[in-house]
Formats: sequence, C-alpha cells, structure tokens
Amino acid sequence: MKLFNWTNIRLVLMFALVIFLFSFTSNRNNNRKIAKSVVFFSGDNAPFVDSETVNKLLIENKKDSQTIGKDKLDLNKLEMTLNAQEMIESSDVFLSIDGVLKAVVKQKTPIARVFDGNGSFYIDYEGNTMPLSANFTARVPLVSGEINNKNSKDLAELFRIIHDDVFLKKNIIGVQIMPNGSLLMFNRNFNYQIDFGRAIKLKSKFNNYKAFFQKAVLDSSLYKYKTIDLRFTQQVVCTK
Repeated sequence: MKLFNWTNIRLVLMFALVIFLFSFTSNRNNNRKIAKSVVFFSGDNAPFVDSETVNKLLIENKKDSQTIGKDKLDLNKLEMTLNAQEMIESSDVFLSIDGVLKAVVKQKTPIARVFDGNGSFYIDYEGNTMPLSANFTARVPLVSGEINNKNSKDLAELFRIIHDDVFLKKNIIGVQIMPNGSLLMFNRNFNYQIDFGRAIKLKSKFNNYKAFFQKAVLDSSLYKYKTIDLRFTQQVVCTK
C-alpha cells in the first residue's frame, strides 16, 4: 500500500489551502479599518446624552475612525469608558462583520430632582446622583432639603415607588425634607399639602393616600383641605 497516493496528496493540499485561506481572511479582517460607528439607545428614556457624545467617547476623533484597524480596538475598554459617563447606566459595544462599530447604550433613569445649596442634580433609579442634561429636562418630583448618608437609601426607595406608580407619578410633584427628617409633599392639581412624616412604611402610607383620594375626589372635598396627614398608618387625618 502506497503511503503517498493521489488521494492523500489531494487531502493534504486541500487542508493546506484551507489553512492559508483562513489565515489570509483573518489577517485581512483584522487589518480592515472601521467603516463608521453607530449608536443605539435602549429603553424609553429621552436622550440625556446624544449620539455625538457617545461617538466621541468611542473614538476620540470621529473623522479619523477610518484609520483605526479593527485589531487595535479593545471593546471591553470602550464599554468601561462609556459606562464611566455620568448619564450612562450600561453599554454593549461590538463590531459587525462589515466593520461597523456599534454601541447599544442604556441611559440612567432620573426619578427626582434635588435643589440644595450646591445647585441642582438628579437622583437616578439606583439612588445615585446624576447631573442635569443640556439636552432634556425630566419631569420628576422637585426635592428640597438635605439628603445625607442617613436618609439617602430610604428617600431613594420613596422616589422609586412614586416613579413606578402611575397615579403617584402624575400626582406628586414636590417633596420637601424638613429639618427633623419628616417629609412634606405637594400635589399637582389641589392646594393641600401632604404631611407624610418620616420615610418609613412607605407603601402603607401611599396606599392610604390613594384610597383616600379615590373616595374624596368623588364628592369634590379635596378642594376644602389644607393638609392631608399620612403620619399614622392606620388612618388619614385631614385639616381644613
């Protein structure tokens, strides 16, 4: 039996050709320049950060992007750069086969806007601070008073409850943090104030308020009240 027959030779040549073509294609693909960069925003949030800003973070000078080889890009590093941006919560950066650099960006979700002695900023859904945007202003409750390490966690949970509830999100437009830690809330359509007390038993207090509102709005008595007291979780006390 011959070791080097035509069948074996053909198999060896075909195998060598496959290796050559794979190496050639891989090297050509790695040396291919980036055709362009495209940014997609996930979720329903308005663009607090625009595509141009994200593109500048992806590639320092967009007009030179075609001179950058695909093999020179560190996608993980690009994602870390985007995620460090104050308006961005998370990102996913990848390259398409045709050399397009794509970034899917999820922006932070503001749930309250705070006014203090140092200026104004947002609280995002995770309870972290978020700067204001020149591109868009979020319609969220306006908050005055001091937010510190002691009350920040409870207040973030309160703002999340308001944000996630259709009625509360529409009704509660302002929260004042009093020096003693109690909360005074303001509603959109009526003149009364809501004495919420401290940020404890949040869901119970809000449920009491919603039940009271649904009943009182039927007889138009909401216009008569100056204060709605929710400090006592078993009852709602109204002052005319």
